[in-house]
Amino acid sequence: MHVEGSTRKIAQDLLAHYDRHARRLPWRAPPGANAADPYRVWLSEVMLQQTTVAAVGPYFAKFTDRWPTVEALAAAEDADVMAAWAGLGYYARARNLLACARAVAADHGGIFPDTEEGLRALPGVGAYTAAAVAAIAFGRRAVVVDANVERVVARLFAIDTPLPAGRTAIRAATDAITPDLRAGDFAQAMMDLGATICTARSPACGICPLRPDCAAFLAADPAAFPVKAAKKAKPRRQGHGWWIERPDGHVWLVRRPDKGMLGGMRALPSSDWSDAPDATPPLAARWFRAEPPVAHVFTHFSLALSVHHAHVGPDVTPPGAGEWWPIARIGEAGLPTLFARAAEVVAQAKKEMMHNARQ
Repeated sequence: MHVEGSTRKIAQDLLAHYDRHARRLPWRAPPGANAADPYRVWLSEVMLQQTTVAAVGPYFAKFTDRWPTVEALAAAEDADVMAAWAGLGYYARARNLLACARAVAADHGGIFPDTEEGLRALPGVGAYTAAAVAAIAFGRRAVVVDANVERVVARLFAIDTPLPAGRTAIRAATDAITPDLRAGDFAQAMMDLGATICTARSPACGICPLRPDCAAFLAADPAAFPVKAAKKAKPRRQGHGWWIERPDGHVWLVRRPDKGMLGGMRALPSSDWSDAPDATPPLAARWFRAEPPVAHVFTHFSLALSVHHAHVGPDVTPPGAGEWWPIARIGEAGLPTLFARAAEVVAQAKKEMMHNARQ
């Protein structure tokens, strides 16, 4: 472990680098300002969980244009928010986003609590998000550790305990180097360092401001950290999805249950997702299988979704709750990626059927 003077030097060197090279991001205040909008900081941190800055940018712009304040987001319809989130993944985040916005609006007069403790009390706000908002939006000293910070600190101190067990030592080391002042800038500087210099592969040690203090660099093996436990193979599951099309160019969409995978999202009717899913379609029709199945990887399993399509008469209504959606506007339905790709597979299958029919 570095001595006290060295830990102070790490913070000083990193902040000096950040003052010159900070990334310009739409949710950030300039270095030294410590006056970022809590709503924008919170929204960006929720979106950035397990998602890249490049992917988040357009979604952040869309959300803040449509819902510029936490009160505006709190008043939004669930379906509108879920549709706007479509494609960003990890849809529980969108449900938590709404719950938190409504709690801030209803219980706090639209003003975010300015402490980690107060932020942790909000729905869907975990330890990391609370620390990030407290530090970045309110200038509180908080220990902020995301995947980028985790990698930087593991290398800086050559912490060789495999993850996830190593996270205890990584957090303690991050705490040791977090300054009392400019904690928000320090957290963002660490994130930038991990995203642009201390990358997972081929770290650019030659331009790193922390190179003189980095134990992994001095050992000539920075890419060996953090040490990760061997990954277990993800279970493979199967499922069936059904595209039910009416002569007037509408497709039947359902809304998935609020709890569970892709909760609250519009989707095609589908079977359970298991080793042997029920292949019974929701109604009797002449069904065609679209090839290939849609492959999708979730956090805990991979899925192969076989997609079947059929045309039904104008007076047919599938069982259960749902809505007829115009196929020409399917891109506006806010389908999650799995079902958006299923729609593409069906569209291609129908084109091939029409082409073959002309032969």
